Amino acid sequence: MNIDDLRSTPEGYFTSRWGLPEYTDWIDESMSWKQTCSIGDWSFLWERRFKGPDAIRLLSDTSINSLAKFDVLQAKHVVHCDDDGKIIAEGIATRLAEDEFVLFGRGTFWLDFVARHGSYDVVSTGVDSFNFQVAGPNAIAVIEKAVGRSLRDTKFMHTAEIEIAGHPVMALRQGMSGEPGFELQGRAEHAGAVYQAVVDAGREFGLRKLGGRAVFINHLEACFPTIIIDYMPAIFGPAMDVYRSEFLAAMPAASATFNIAGSFEADDISAWYRSPVELGWAKSIKFDHDFKGRAALEAEVAAPRRQIRTLVWNSDDVVGVYASLFRKDAQPYHFMEMPRDQRGFVYADKVLGPGGKGVGVATSRGYSYYFREMISLAVIDVDHAGIGNDLSVLWGNPGEPQIEIRAKVAPAPYKHDNRRVDLTSLR
Repeated sequence: MNIDDLRSTPEGYFTSRWGLPEYTDWIDESMSWKQTCSIGDWSFLWERRFKGPDAIRLLSDTSINSLAKFDVLQAKHVVHCDDDGKIIAEGIATRLAEDEFVLFGRGTFWLDFVARHGSYDVVSTGVDSFNFQVAGPNAIAVIEKAVGRSLRDTKFMHTAEIEIAGHPVMALRQGMSGEPGFELQGRAEHAGAVYQAVVDAGREFGLRKLGGRAVFINHLEACFPTIIIDYMPAIFGPAMDVYRSEFLAAMPAASATFNIAGSFEADDISAWYRSPVELGWAKSIKFDHDFKGRAALEAEVAAPRRQIRTLVWNSDDVVGVYASLFRKDAQPYHFMEMPRDQRGFVYADKVLGPGGKGVGVATSRGYSYYFREMISLAVIDVDHAGIGNDLSVLWGNPGEPQIEIRAKVAPAPYKHDNRRVDLTSLR
């Protein structure tokens, strides 16, 4: 893989899969999931059902997660790794029956590939569905109004079977915004009616539609690292040639495009890979079963090298980047898109420690109106990852003007995690 090829910008790639760029405006929308509630359309996520005597064994063999306790209608954030413990894909798996589960995310292709090339008695079927995420302190009131009954007893990462606008819907309680929320899943032909019913129910509760500009700010504030935005899938080595060719052939052009930008440089694409330990998912790794990448992850869990943190960028330095756009005597610094980059790149910047030594990689740089700060996620060497440490981020692509921006290490997630709040305490 030629690294320079990934730094090119494909024509027409500045698009959004989340409807309009803005519905009200990105500031209003980015405040909604903290103050009232929001609805986002994630129906583009791939979904497959796996059914058969070996369905759960297939999921166990390919996931870092324990399935020793996996109840019907329970969901798990499952992570799939290569032999080196680097992430191939991740997603949400919900158990539908003893011998059946549904999976959302890029892992659908990996599990289907493993099932077809392995010895598994499993039938894999694509599903044409919608997936709407309703999140925020008022989300429960909106959903209950649309449904007409209480859902306050729904456990976190469990699914309630409900009906909206006369159509069956699976309501998974989760919260990708770091706030209480539900994913509403159902058949694609019912999407319009269900979506409108939720929007109508949400009018009195301050519901906002999330546009493409604001949609990923919640992932940044709540620390949900995202594939092809915060890291590359571990699919570019020779061992993955067959899978990669099948995967890319099945993808629409926009989804099969991988691009990098930012000041971080390396000679091999694997430098943009990440392990679940680096991304803060070590607690999901369970060694009660054999799975791909187990040996590598056992060693990393015992002696982690990097940790995920939030970096708070110095406001004066950030203002200097924008000020450079108004200087006529010099080339300006690379523009910081507001609230964050819209192109779907892995925008990775060098994190520098004392003496200018590289100590990590920053991604997902974005402006949080809620905190009135420019922040990013970062994987940082453990010796420099202490909360409150002063580091810097090198801003600007290679070959362009670059500037060191002071940054302070902060917890990740940066916003308090309210996903597991007692729903009975909400109005």
